[in-house]
Amino acid sequence: MALPDFFVAGAPKAGTTALHAALARHPALYMSAVKEPKFFLTDGPPPAQGGPGDAKTYKEHIWRRADYEALFDIAPPGTLRGESTPFYLYSHDAQRRIKALVPDARLIVVVRDPVERAHSNWTHLWSAGLDPIDDFVKACAAEDQRIAAGWADFWHYKRLGLYGQQLQRLYSVFPRGQVLVFRYRDLIDDPVGTLERICAFLGIEHGQIAEVPRENVTAHPEPTRRHQNLSKVVRACSAVTTQLPGHPGKIMIDRLERRLQQGAAPRRPLTWAERQALIPYFEADIRLLGDLTGEDFGHWMAPREQSGGLVGARPLGQSQARNGRPREF
Repeated sequence: MALPDFFVAGAPKAGTTALHAALARHPALYMSAVKEPKFFLTDGPPPAQGGPGDAKTYKEHIWRRADYEALFDIAPPGTLRGESTPFYLYSHDAQRRIKALVPDARLIVVVRDPVERAHSNWTHLWSAGLDPIDDFVKACAAEDQRIAAGWADFWHYKRLGLYGQQLQRLYSVFPRGQVLVFRYRDLIDDPVGTLERICAFLGIEHGQIAEVPRENVTAHPEPTRRHQNLSKVVRACSAVTTQLPGHPGKIMIDRLERRLQQGAAPRRPLTWAERQALIPYFEADIRLLGDLTGEDFGHWMAPREQSGGLVGARPLGQSQARNGRPREF
């Protein structure tokens, strides 16, 4: 069977695309050409509908076993096979499916300040014309309603950041020794050291990869009337063309999304008022994450952060456990 040996399992908007590209450069690894196949998210075909743009995404799922194994058929002999679907951390069902087929799989988990992650997530969908709500906090407030309506996981801005709960579920399926957890800031502040930790975790030679490619910065267009009108067209096209055989409107939608983001500035920093509105939702889970890992994530509740972590905060693998000894897991 041509199945993966390891997974980059989460979280969305936490550098998994850049990490996938970096790992693909290691001669002992084979990363799937399709970065995010999503095979284990469903037991059969994905839903046909959902929120704006969801049907288009569902059509990209590789859900047939033969098609999924074909992604790894050309892996050179002796290499470790991997794929990166950042929703596996969020989906307990996906974890159980992975366990059933690949019980010895190793899983790599990247955690990012949950408010920053949610903001990047919302910006991604709003700038593409898919989220009709142009206010981050209000969009988060609509989450429960959207979940009830069957919108896909990528719309779960807040719940995707409940890493404590997700990691607790993951540890109920896989032993901790098969899971590597580190912070998004590790990829930014210490890419070489982080890649070395991953190589050690996977049991492959060190020193073969020395950088993480830069991620594309999410654009944040001005909320002009042009953006509003183009966004309406994108959502309308998504609702109509995805129901047609062959999805003929995909190219047109992609072009519209590119037009929406032309000349746009990078994602705006969060204000403290926005952070204050969201932090209470995550406080208990941040404490749970700390209890599970023996690490301090209290800086995620601080007012001034950059890119998901305080400047100078110690990476997860370099900090000290509460008993004073170095901690690796």
